[in-house]
Amino acid sequence: MTDAQSPRAGACPQTRGEALARGAHLLTASGVDAEEAAQDARALLFAAAGLTRADLVLAPDAPLSADAARRFEAFARRRAAREPVSRIIGTRGFWTLDLLVAPDVLDPRADTETLVAAALDLVSARRGEALSILDLGSGSGAILCALLAELPRAQGVAVDISLAACAATKANLARCGLSARAVALRGRWGEALNARFDLILSNPPYIRSGEIDGLAPEVRAFDPRLALDGGADGLDCYRDIARAAPGLLKRDGVLALEIGYDQAAQVGAVLRAKGLEPIELRRDCGGRDRVLAARRQA
Repeated sequence: MTDAQSPRAGACPQTRGEALARGAHLLTASGVDAEEAAQDARALLFAAAGLTRADLVLAPDAPLSADAARRFEAFARRRAAREPVSRIIGTRGFWTLDLLVAPDVLDPRADTETLVAAALDLVSARRGEALSILDLGSGSGAILCALLAELPRAQGVAVDISLAACAATKANLARCGLSARAVALRGRWGEALNARFDLILSNPPYIRSGEIDGLAPEVRAFDPRLALDGGADGLDCYRDIARAAPGLLKRDGVLALEIGYDQAAQVGAVLRAKGLEPIELRRDCGGRDRVLAARRQA
């Protein structure tokens, strides 16, 4: 939005449709893909003005209040600077949940829903049991929240080295009404845990250190590096998890890991070296390798 397009005292109020068009134009001009820009502008308008999709469809020519127009312009400028929508509005839809997105944790993404789906399939015959779940490197708590929401008798433990991440996990557990069935602990992977679990999950940092600066600005500038950096070869965290997992899994327990699209063979080798046998490789909606599951070797 140029200054000439910004809301001014005494000017005719913008309509919902006009604001949406101007916001989408600003985002497209900043390099956001046109389809994504349209979607993002709608989401920001809804948040800024307290609108629903139905409001926009039924009354696109209704005027925006001056306050709503100013909020929407501020949101659109932040998105034009490549800040993700979820960080601007503070929430992200994940699985069936609406989660808080804290500044100091990874923004949960649709790729990670593949991990949730794979985990549910792996325990499909046991969904009514009181399963024990461990989420390593929990971040926002998205994975654990999604699984507890689907497994009504399950209990969970979330572990993260970041105090801010532990706080974010606790906030989302409370938001989803799941606090009574889970705890969030500060720690490094499985260290200091003395329990065994039916299901262990992790979306660890797996980007090679030298590749982070080449990531999209929405990622490299806004996701914490601690949640991205997997070391020189991207495998450091998998090595740590593989060392701990055999002592944390029950005899028939399952470990499920999100992986980079080109890491299946390497992560599989890391797991086998520590007594874990890969049992399933799952692809995401884009057809890329995304989840590797394993059990303890016999």
